[in-house]
Amino acid sequence: MTARDPAPPSSPSADADNQPLTPPLNPAGAPASAQGQRHSNPLGWRFTAPLLLGSTLNPINSSMIATALVGIGTDFRSSPGATAGLISVLYLCSAVAQPTMGKLSVLFGPRRVFLSGVAILLAAGVVGVLAPNLGVLLISRALIGVGTSACYPTAMALVRRRADESGIGVPGRVLGNFSIAAQVTAVVGLPLGGVLAGAFGWRALFAVNIPLALLAFTFTLLGVAKDAPVRKQGLGSLLTMLDLPGIALFAGAIVSLLVFLSALTTPVWWLAALAVVLAGALLVRERHARSPLIDVRMLGRNRPLQRTYLRSILAALATYTSMYGASQWMEQSMGLHAATVGLILIPLSLLSIVVARVVSGRAWVRWPLILAGVALTLSAGVMLLVNHGSSVALLIGMTLLLGLTNGFSSFANQAALYLQTTAAEIAVASGLLRTSMYLGAIGSSSVIGIAFGTSATDAGFHTLAWILVAIGASMVLLTAFDRSVPAVAAEH
Repeated sequence: MTARDPAPPSSPSADADNQPLTPPLNPAGAPASAQGQRHSNPLGWRFTAPLLLGSTLNPINSSMIATALVGIGTDFRSSPGATAGLISVLYLCSAVAQPTMGKLSVLFGPRRVFLSGVAILLAAGVVGVLAPNLGVLLISRALIGVGTSACYPTAMALVRRRADESGIGVPGRVLGNFSIAAQVTAVVGLPLGGVLAGAFGWRALFAVNIPLALLAFTFTLLGVAKDAPVRKQGLGSLLTMLDLPGIALFAGAIVSLLVFLSALTTPVWWLAALAVVLAGALLVRERHARSPLIDVRMLGRNRPLQRTYLRSILAALATYTSMYGASQWMEQSMGLHAATVGLILIPLSLLSIVVARVVSGRAWVRWPLILAGVALTLSAGVMLLVNHGSSVALLIGMTLLLGLTNGFSSFANQAALYLQTTAAEIAVASGLLRTSMYLGAIGSSSVIGIAFGTSATDAGFHTLAWILVAIGASMVLLTAFDRSVPAVAAEH
């Protein structure tokens, strides 16, 4: 993906890779309408609230279902392995659909695709409520993954469009709100799912999507300006622009890779080989496609964006490995109740939100990325010191450091991507950012399995800590030697 036009001398400038970093700020000669929009807060809550709501529907659905698997298995007489498919199918569909929806938004307009995704979610909620068996429920979860995947990349495109039209530059606070909203809903999803399933049964976890979708749809109609008319073209031209072969190859490569990463303890090597073959075919296809899903030529030249994706994978791998690994160890080795473990993790979530708010409010980018790696390394150091007899206070200190890692990295990577892409590229690029996070999240389960084996012992927990030390050091080095990452995301 290409970088923006060269920044003016007064702005943070290009790096050694010749990738400009800062979108143009409002020029002195901006039209009066743009100046007026600036004063009337074009990125106010009327505009951002439905986009924030839509972008949180994926993480909240990802976490809510965990509390309902036992009840679903009982009702449908299904094994734990079969019901676990309700989790994996959403991840797989989301990983493929995020950049695909970004591509569709380029062709048909981000508002239209956003509304279409919300409509799919509404239908998915109805299907889930009425599902007569597990197979139909899996279809509902797949639709939820596809529908909610339309919201984040299109929301980023809509924010970018509004900010550029208003001459705002980098809307740090708005990007921070998206980071915080995703963190809050991911944390709230688990207890919310428990309350809903306990009070109304597991079907309530699907029914809740119906009012949420209606709210997002209604307020988007009221608060978000319409897209420009779609240029009329023939069916053949439209199919060419959609790049269906590219989408199919991308889907095959990502699904093969994710399934391989989810079972590294007993690796299925032919899946890894298939992922490599499909990725190679995708590379060849996209280099010659008239309207590629992923412009690999431009992405190949945009090395700063490549490093942002790598940082995102590492951050997600570290966050999910540490949180789920620590939770499992506290329950199995220390003998703590699940509710107690949840209470220990609450400070982590709260600190993540506070740090993300501070960082986004000041639009810091470079130092938060470095400090995220430092905090992870320090947290891993504490993990090496604890054992099954350690105090709860020490565990809370360990998780607080993890909260710093999460809070520092979430906004900064999102802001870096915003700076490294053009308005035309940001929807697909944002979708790929979410896909990179899914790679890290799914890979974490295998890392935990390799470290723990059959039981979460102290020795396994310390092995996990050394893995996190390596990840933390990599995060620090990846940013410290990357001159393309600015200290601040310009005007916000």
